This record gives sequence, C-alpha cells and structure tokens, in this order.
Amino acid sequence: MRTDLFDFELPEDLIALEPASPRDAARLLVVDGAVADKASALRDTHVRDLPSLLRRGDVLVLNDTRVIPAALEGTRVRGDLLARVTFNLIKRLDDSHWRAFARPAKRLMPGDLVRFTDAGRVCLAGELSAHVTERGEAGEVTLAFNLSGAFLDEAIARVGEVPLPPYIALKRGPRASDRDTYQTIYAAKDGAVAAPTAGLHFTPELFARLDEAGIERAFVTLHVGAGTFLPVKAEDTAAHKMHSEWADIDVATAERLNAARARGGRIVAAGTTPLRVLESAAAATGTLGAFRGETAIFITPGYRFRAVDLLLTNFHLPRSTLFMLVSAFSGLDRMQAAYAHAIAQHYRFYSYGDACLLSPNDTARRDAG
Repeated sequence: MRTDLFDFELPEDLIALEPASPRDAARLLVVDGAVADKASALRDTHVRDLPSLLRRGDVLVLNDTRVIPAALEGTRVRGDLLARVTFNLIKRLDDSHWRAFARPAKRLMPGDLVRFTDAGRVCLAGELSAHVTERGEAGEVTLAFNLSGAFLDEAIARVGEVPLPPYIALKRGPRASDRDTYQTIYAAKDGAVAAPTAGLHFTPELFARLDEAGIERAFVTLHVGAGTFLPVKAEDTAAHKMHSEWADIDVATAERLNAARARGGRIVAAGTTPLRVLESAAAATGTLGAFRGETAIFITPGYRFRAVDLLLTNFHLPRSTLFMLVSAFSGLDRMQAAYAHAIAQHYRFYSYGDACLLSPNDTARRDAG
C-alpha cells in the first residue's frame, strides 16, 4: 500500500508534553469498527470508564517491560580532540554491545573511544566507556562497552536519562518526574528503550475497579525499541523493513488466554506491543502458544487478526507502523475519521497523550478468511 495513505496533519499544540493527572483521567475515544456509519461509531469517554466498557470475563493483556535510562551523553576522545555526543540506546546485541542512535553521528568513526559521565562525575562503579565498532548510514552506531552484564546495566542506570521520544525531548528537557511517569506501574523486566504507552494510563485505583468488574489481567513482555517512533520512509509499505524486538509469552499465560476465549471472554490488548506479542504467538486458528524470541511482525491493512478482540492504544504518528497497525485493525477509513474527530475535539496525541479503544472491522476479524 502507498505510505502516503497513512499521512495526516497534526497541530503541534496537540502533542502532549506531560501525562494526564491522575493517569486514568486521560480521554478515551471508543471506536467501533463494525458500525457502518463512521460518526456514530465514535464515542468520547475517559480511560477511567474502562470497567464499564469491558465485560466480565474479558482479559486485559499488558506488556510488563521496564524502560531503562537509555539516553546517554558522552565525550568522544580522539587523541587530543574531544567532542560531545549524545546517544539513545536502541537494541542490546549481547552482554556488552548495544546499537544506538548518535547525534551528531558525523563526529564518530569506528575505533573512536567514548567516555560517559554523570553530570561531570565518573560513574561510581568505575568509568563507563565504549568503543565505536560500526557506524551506519542513518545515524546509528554499535557501541562495545567496557563493562558487561549486570555491571553494564548498573552503570547505564547511573549515567543515563529517561529516553523521551524526540517529539517531547526536543521541546523540553528531561524532568525527574519522567522516571515515574514514563514507566507503567507494573513494569517488571528491564529492556525497553521506549515505553509501552497505552499502559501509562493505568493506576492502582483503576486496576482495583477492573478487578471488581471481573476483568482479568495477564502479562507478556516486549522490549520496545526506538524504531517504534520512526516514520516509514519507503513509498510503499511492502518496501519497509520492520525493526525487530524481543518478545515473550509463556505456556501458562497462553493456556490461560485460550481458556478465557473458549468460555466467551475477549482478549483486550493494552497497547500495540502486547498485540504484536499475541499475534506472533498465535496459530492460524487463533490458538496461542508459547513464544520467546525476536519478532518483526509488520501489520498493515489486509491482515487477519487471530488472537486479539479489542485494542487499547494511544494516538500514533503519521506514516508510522503503529498507525498502519490500527488501520488494519479497525479500517483505514474508520481510523482516518477517528483521528480527524480526535484532532477536532483537541485530544492529546502520542506517548503522554490520550487513548482510544478499538474494535475490529469485519475484514480484520480472525474468522474472515
């Protein structure tokens, strides 16, 4: 499909620079993919209304990844020549190697040494440094750190900052509060360099009300990569190479979700990341099994969803793989109408913004083909 079909204009003032407070006060646009009339398919609510929008026996599937402080500032050392360079870690390659976006990447060459400090102080566990082993064409580099495993993780946690997405970071600096607000309340497994943003809306109080309504929870893991935020540059979606991310769903969780669906419960993905885990783990029949490894699933209109019945998600960037995914789920025309409504009604967009609750259109249902 042509990539420009997924483009739209968004006023700058609708990009949220901080989350709603409390988190579940965010607005929620309910989009019914099965209703023929686009206008009547839209309903304005709030995230706190979720217990009344879901049904007893439904299972909310959440991504329990934890965002690491992946934004680093370092000094390139080349003989007597020094230069400041910033990095956003994007993918761990092994115990001591990371791929990262560098700015400005033109200051780096393979073999360069980079030293990292925290506000001018050397990391307490010893100086953290890395050598550049590769430099790509799109500003990405491979860093070989002088520490590995848990020691490297500890050092990065000390010198790193919250890796806010560029549409926030370029408008304001990081705040101490971002360490909490750019993290879900159920984050458990270190590895993401971007937040699973639909999950940012949940509060303990909302979880308690969902429990009272008989709505269950299950957890999967997908370590979100920075490629999530990148627009598709190819003119046709078929030419786009999807980034891969590490995902995990265990046997017990898969069996529990299969049992819930068998008794009439719906699988509600709380974000596009748990959706990608579930669809990667699903057989053609929709039955879920264990999955552990890299997934590069790229979902565009025409895809038949096998494992997910409802999708809770934020409002996404134009020309992004995520807007393509939601257009596959509820229909491109429907999502264009939903986004136009959201813009007209001043919904807040992107990571710290509002959300929508989507049901599939007929062509996206797993029994459609």
